[in-house]
Formats: sequence, structure tokens, C-alpha cells
Amino acid sequence: MIPMIRLDERLIHGQVAIKWSRYLNVDRIVVVSDEAATSPVVQESLLMAAPPTAKTTIRKLDSAIALLQDPRGKSHRILVIVPTPEALLKVIENVPGIELVNVGNYGRIAPKEAAAPRRSFRANLYAYDSEVEVLKKVIATGVKCNYQTIPDDAPEALAKVLK
Repeated sequence: MIPMIRLDERLIHGQVAIKWSRYLNVDRIVVVSDEAATSPVVQESLLMAAPPTAKTTIRKLDSAIALLQDPRGKSHRILVIVPTPEALLKVIENVPGIELVNVGNYGRIAPKEAAAPRRSFRANLYAYDSEVEVLKKVIATGVKCNYQTIPDDAPEALAKVLK
């Protein structure tokens, strides 16, 4: 079972390791990042940041989708973390049963499009128009989508945040 997929360019950090993993009571975390999956240094730092209560794996996008499609995952509570809107869309389109899309942190450190600044939507959400279009495609899938940094914050409908 996948109670939540989170768009968070920082992947695993305190908000995820402490707040979200406890709130969702997950026993698995799947980080979906081609970059992280090919860097032993990044992998080691993410695994050190992961909570001891959740087995954590770091996979390239296609490998993660295959893993998340495995029916054996239904017996676990899995938090999926993606670093980009494009990865979020691809996972949503290919993995059934995701209950919630959570946008938490995006746009501060993501690769830039030339020198153009991203538009600010909230304190932790910055996006180019092209990224907003991808997020609108995510919303169009029908999966509940919100912006919420930590569980203590009130969730906001992502569609309203992106207006």
C-alpha cells in the first residue's frame, strides 16, 4: 500500500524521516532518483538520514516503478519520494493505488532553466511554467494532490496553490 508519494527535491531529511514516516506509519521508503541511485555518496547519506523504523531503498525511476508494481508491496506501508515533477507524473501514471500526492519542497535547488527564476507559490514551492504544467497533469490523474510541508500544517489543494 502506498499511502503517499511526496515531491521533495531534498529526498530524505528531517521532515520525511521524523514527521512523515511516523505520521504515515510506514515500514518502507522508496526514493525514486536516477541521480541518487547512481551515487554511492548520496545513497549513503540518504540511508543515514532514513528512519530506523523503515527499510529504505533508492532506485532509478524505471526500476522503482517495477518495484512499486510488485503485488507483494500491498502488505507494506510505503512512502515514495521523488525529486522532480516529471518523476512524480511517471510514477503516478504507472503505479496504481497511490492514495495521496504530497508536494512538500521543490524548486530551490532543482536545476535551473538558464537564468530565469522560478515563480514562488509557497515558502517551499517554486516552479517554472513548464513544471506547473506537469503538476497539472498529475492533478488531472484524479489522485488527491496537496501542498503540505509537514503533517502539522494544514493541507492545501495543489490545484488552488498553483493558480
